[in-house]
Amino acid sequence: MEFLIEETNKGQKIHETILLKDKKALSCLSTDLAYKILKEIANSPSCAMDIARKLKQHEQKVYYHMRKFEKYGLIKLENVEERVGATAKIYSLVSPSISFKISDDDYTFSVKTKPLETKFLSPFIQDAKLNSLIVVGSPDPHGKYKASASDGYSVILLGTYFGQFINKINLPIYKLDTQVNESDLRKNLILVGGPKINIITQKINENLPIYFNYSEEIKDWTIISTLSKKTYREREIGIVCRIKNPFNEEKEILFLSGMGFRGTLSATIAIIKHSVEIQSGNINDRKTIAKVVKGIDEDSDGIIDEVEFLE
Repeated sequence: MEFLIEETNKGQKIHETILLKDKKALSCLSTDLAYKILKEIANSPSCAMDIARKLKQHEQKVYYHMRKFEKYGLIKLENVEERVGATAKIYSLVSPSISFKISDDDYTFSVKTKPLETKFLSPFIQDAKLNSLIVVGSPDPHGKYKASASDGYSVILLGTYFGQFINKINLPIYKLDTQVNESDLRKNLILVGGPKINIITQKINENLPIYFNYSEEIKDWTIISTLSKKTYREREIGIVCRIKNPFNEEKEILFLSGMGFRGTLSATIAIIKHSVEIQSGNINDRKTIAKVVKGIDEDSDGIIDEVEFLE
């Protein structure tokens, strides 16, 4: 995946792009009609017939351009619809931006720009600002289970990681679950800790594709994946999920937790070290961002410092 970095007075704009390999591909962008067709596809996945009607053009002209777009990888087949005895092929853009390199000799190497990580963290971090509220369980006994949270250290790790993407911090960046109000619930949320120690997680647990369940049989909590139908019990197991916020469908929730503080540490390390892998979705459903990880002590010092992905 390639990205186009645009420098502005407010910071960097990072655009997902495709890099054209064949100079002949530029020819299919040389007319006003070709540009208008691409704009229509950018606005909404469409078929040639629908675009021809909108632009008041002959359908064969639109077909001609779309065949070239597909040949050079600018558009992709999204769906096929049956319409009154005919088949309509619906196409979408491969990328909203297109790039072409004249030379590969003149460039600036940077370890600072991290477009893949920036894409993953949006909208929780937007325009180099924290656009979300981190919610961690209170360290005092509270809630239905009268439990005390010990996951606060994960906020320290997350804050250190997020710092490289943020230019300005507006406090507070986090709240205890006992401090969260109705207005807070409608924001983008980063929830740390399971339903036993975080009362906000308890409210959204049933919305998670990988969720926590209390088993009366074993008198303990388990993690259940609706995607793999597996159950996890080990204390080093952590989960990372990203879902629409049920309190406000225009916002999102990033959730990380584990069976215990070691599991939450595992989930936090997964975000810090492997956000690109998390973006790829669950192995059973790539459209769902929900991962199960297991913590590993690579250097044998008694502290989890790496993870392996279980799903």
